[in-house]
Amino acid sequence: MNLWQSIDPSQLITLSLLVPLVGALLVVATGKIPNLREAITLTTATILFSIILAITDHTFQGTDMRLDVIELFPGLGISFEVEPLGVLFALVASFLWIITSIYAIGYMRGHNEANQTRFFCCFALAISSVMAICFAGNLLTLFIFYEVLTLTTYPLVTHAGNEAAKRGGRIYLGILLGTSIAFLLFAVLGTYSLAGTLDFRAGGIFDDSHSKIALAVLLVLFCYGIGKAALMPFHRWLPAAMVAPTPVSALLHAVAVVKAGVFSILKVMIYIFGLDTLQGLATTDMMLYIGTATILLSSCIAMTKDNLKARLAYSTISQLSYIVVGALLATSIASAGAALHIATHAVGKITLFFCAGAIMVVTHKKNISEMEGLGKKMPLTFAAFTIGAISIIGLPPMAGTWSKWYLTLGALEADKLFVVAALMISSLLNIAYLLPIPIKAFFTKPEADAQPWSWSDTQEAPLPMLIAIGVTSFGCLALFFYPQPLIDLINLIPGVSTNMGGD
Repeated sequence: MNLWQSIDPSQLITLSLLVPLVGALLVVATGKIPNLREAITLTTATILFSIILAITDHTFQGTDMRLDVIELFPGLGISFEVEPLGVLFALVASFLWIITSIYAIGYMRGHNEANQTRFFCCFALAISSVMAICFAGNLLTLFIFYEVLTLTTYPLVTHAGNEAAKRGGRIYLGILLGTSIAFLLFAVLGTYSLAGTLDFRAGGIFDDSHSKIALAVLLVLFCYGIGKAALMPFHRWLPAAMVAPTPVSALLHAVAVVKAGVFSILKVMIYIFGLDTLQGLATTDMMLYIGTATILLSSCIAMTKDNLKARLAYSTISQLSYIVVGALLATSIASAGAALHIATHAVGKITLFFCAGAIMVVTHKKNISEMEGLGKKMPLTFAAFTIGAISIIGLPPMAGTWSKWYLTLGALEADKLFVVAALMISSLLNIAYLLPIPIKAFFTKPEADAQPWSWSDTQEAPLPMLIAIGVTSFGCLALFFYPQPLIDLINLIPGVSTNMGGD
């Protein structure tokens, strides 16, 4: 990190955008030499994470970091600026890129996947788009790279190339581009028309002079225009994308895509509307009801799914709405809980998807009903699944405990008891659809298997996959016992605090 300290802080933004792009080019250039290609992927991911650590250090020091690239219209162009919420997302995405790359090496080889060079290239391009979203200095920049992320991940969703993958890709692209064109574009244009600026500002860009009716309409447009947040009824793209390989599912659910959606929602609420303005809008409660309904309905749907990845997909839809609800509660501590949930959900859900992929590579089983006794064959994988599940549920001693705690406090502070009830019921539903999976694996066995357990029966996934699973499982534990660095970063977000009342 000392190397980056000697560089002008604003240039670190440039490097965070360019390093993944250069990595993508080198991946293509070395595609015929798999070992070198994958070494480049891991090296690029590690360099990016070190850059983000340097940016984080500057953020704690209060350094202003801004990069203006090009002015497209008078006073409006593509620009980037570092702020704490974006740094949090960048830390999560860049670190998990390293871990997902390690996992992907084992998965792609173990599953004999085709088009591996295209996979690693598109993954790097997607990460570059995510960095641009993290550090977007205005809504125009955010909008542009939000769409770029959709386009760069489309080849990953359709990776298999079969009819199911193509159909899933059409739904993915159709819903995400459709919501952007029908809602988000008009939200951006409406914001510029009302405020005369698209810059992100502490406390928001609207004041009492702006029409509350117009702002109420804008709120709905933003919530549904940012389709990657997967609010019902615009959620079907997420289960449809489960035809993709498991490393892509990890990218979609933990590293980049859905997190870009909820990050964008949270950033718009804090830096465009402002929490005080948000509290007074007529549609805030309406969107809160929709968010809580999404939490509960998607959890109920998850319980009906026998396919493991499909169950996890609906679980993600539910968990994303935790973040949307936290933003819409418009209190300091609820916003802090929403920001923290970006990180805690990421480590928990990526662990679950990693385990699902490991099960498929080793046993070729995708359905939960077929997993009786697999805990005997894959004890490490199912132990990790249990850890990830407990974190998603929000029970100690796992990371998800803290974000759900702050979200609950925020709902109480806002006097939204229906949100508190939804969070509690959702946690019970989480137990109902997640914990039976490891229970079935460890405590039941196929009728034909009457043999006592022994280590010689184990057959775990390839080592790179196990390393990745171990790291993310440890992350679930580490963020419970040592969440303070992330909490300190979140407390730097203007108007956001983990203290009741925001003091």
